[in-house]
Amino acid sequence: MSETPFRSRELLFEKQKLFQSIHKHTYLKGPHDKITSVASPGALATTSLYLIVRGIYNMSHGIEKKE
Repeated sequence: MSETPFRSRELLFEKQKLFQSIHKHTYLKGPHDKITSVASPGALATTSLYLIVRGIYNMSHGIEKKE
């Protein structure tokens, strides 16, 4: 007894040819991979750098001290 495949064999071969023909890094081959591989880490790094600089500024000027 054999199971029916989730996708047809022709569609699988077509996807394989597409991904093998693209000459990019493997983590940027999908259509939405730039969002998850570039934009999200960039936003996280920018936010963390802003908070670090703000904390250093506040410490050096004595702003928002707990009494």
